[in-house]
Amino acid sequence: MKKSLLFLFVMMLAAMLVFAACGDSAAPTGEESTEEGAGGEEQTGEEQASGESTNMLMATGGTTGTYYAYGGVIGSTITNAGVGLSVTANSSGASAENVANLADKQVQLAILQNDVLDYAYNATDMYEGQDPVTSINVIATLYPEVCQLVVAADSGITSVADLRGKAVSIGDIGSGVEFNAKQILAAYGLTTDDIDVRNLSFADSATAMQDRAIDAFFATSGVPNTSVVELSTAREVTVLPVDGAEAEALMEQYAFYTPYEITPEEYSFLSEPVTTVAICAVLVCTDDLSEDVVYNLTKTLFDKKAEITTGNAKGEYLDPAYAVEGNSVPYHPGAIRYYEEVGVM
Repeated sequence: MKKSLLFLFVMMLAAMLVFAACGDSAAPTGEESTEEGAGGEEQTGEEQASGESTNMLMATGGTTGTYYAYGGVIGSTITNAGVGLSVTANSSGASAENVANLADKQVQLAILQNDVLDYAYNATDMYEGQDPVTSINVIATLYPEVCQLVVAADSGITSVADLRGKAVSIGDIGSGVEFNAKQILAAYGLTTDDIDVRNLSFADSATAMQDRAIDAFFATSGVPNTSVVELSTAREVTVLPVDGAEAEALMEQYAFYTPYEITPEEYSFLSEPVTTVAICAVLVCTDDLSEDVVYNLTKTLFDKKAEITTGNAKGEYLDPAYAVEGNSVPYHPGAIRYYEEVGVM
């Protein structure tokens, strides 16, 4: 009996030792792996180990707009380029909301209108009285958003100066379009006191003109603008030029404006090109991204122009020389490094 008990005790002790040894050699739990990563420390952004992607969020615009569609193409193209970058495009309320998200470090990248960027950086216009948002740097000008002043062809209005006393939609209250309209009017010696102001969206402006409730409306967008095209099928319209000395003064006062020529290929109702001004959609980032990351992103953006253009026609505007135009806000050192390398800065 004693020998049997001793044998049983030895077997139990051996089993306990084997179990303990297996426990010591087991892999960490999934929860521990997620929190610490392969190197034993949490890895995010630029602290990631070699071979892993630097993850960035990009704020764009509403899901039906160009910012969201184009941003998605840029993000997926850069992510799939195999250069160690992962860019996820998020929908947003466009430029003003994107500024706030960048300032709060909720995102690392965003697409903005360059005029809104200027206002935020310098605390002017829609940002007057607020703290300037100086933690944003430019990566690249992407494509033009054209300032279009649409009038009925039979209105007798041939110049911005002819808007005096007319019913004019200048965009939604507080919108970028409203500020563009006020600046263009001022270049021609007018203020909103000189016109019958209406604050309407593009679609509502087109409807109002079709109903002969307004004489003209401003639209800042890519061309062709869908609302303008649809209006032109119901009523004969044209686009007024913003050119000459007035345009020169406007561009000298506001560095974010650039010249643009609207062609009959863009609007079939035009019989000849119309010269106007444009602001630009720009890709920006927070200023705490590393120089190497932004250099890599900038280089990939232009190296992959063909793939981006296949995904969205706006990619056709990607060009290093154009990318350094129209901005009063500093470029990120990583972007500057690329532009100096290709000889445009």
